[in-house]
Amino acid sequence: MTPFHEVRFPTDIARGATGGPERRTEIATLGSGFEERNAVWAHARRRWDAGLGVRTLAQLSVVVAFFEERRGRLIGFRFRDPLDHSSAAPGAAVTATDQPLATGDGETMTFGLQKTYGAAFDPYRRPIRKPVAGTVRVAVAGVETTAFTLDPVNGAVTLDAPPPGGAAVTAGFAFDVPVRFDTDRLEIELSAFEAGSAPSVPLVEIRLS
Repeated sequence: MTPFHEVRFPTDIARGATGGPERRTEIATLGSGFEERNAVWAHARRRWDAGLGVRTLAQLSVVVAFFEERRGRLIGFRFRDPLDHSSAAPGAAVTATDQPLATGDGETMTFGLQKTYGAAFDPYRRPIRKPVAGTVRVAVAGVETTAFTLDPVNGAVTLDAPPPGGAAVTAGFAFDVPVRFDTDRLEIELSAFEAGSAPSVPLVEIRLS
């Protein structure tokens, strides 16, 4: 199994990170001028550069220590996306009905957390693998319940009893993204840093089995 530490990259530094989702699409241009497009990846992969969040030498020292403990690109860790880290709309509180998970069939008890993007045409459902413990709320048929257990490592909730057939299972949560450093070398030049030039600290989302 790929090594992973259940520890979050410093949140105060993550707030200044730049980046976002990346997709991989193959495009073939036909002789007629028409295109054929094929999605290579089923899910987006996010990238950030956290260097802009490093504003003090103390923060720089924290990043270096974090990098060394993760052995560069070797070990994954949690990262809080400064833009997208909640099931709710920006600025709104998490509720138990934020995101649809599934419809009860009277037998299934375990449901993977997910976040839906879009609505009208072809909604994208993103698996959430690193929920933040203590933030997850669940509802069955619109009624909130506390009769569930959470797997914060793999992003699944298990209800104490299977929801009845046709009952909507929903959830709300805060979440992190599993990432790793996208470099085995941090290049730091203190004179440039003191002049306002941030170091580059590239991070990339990882897939977990």
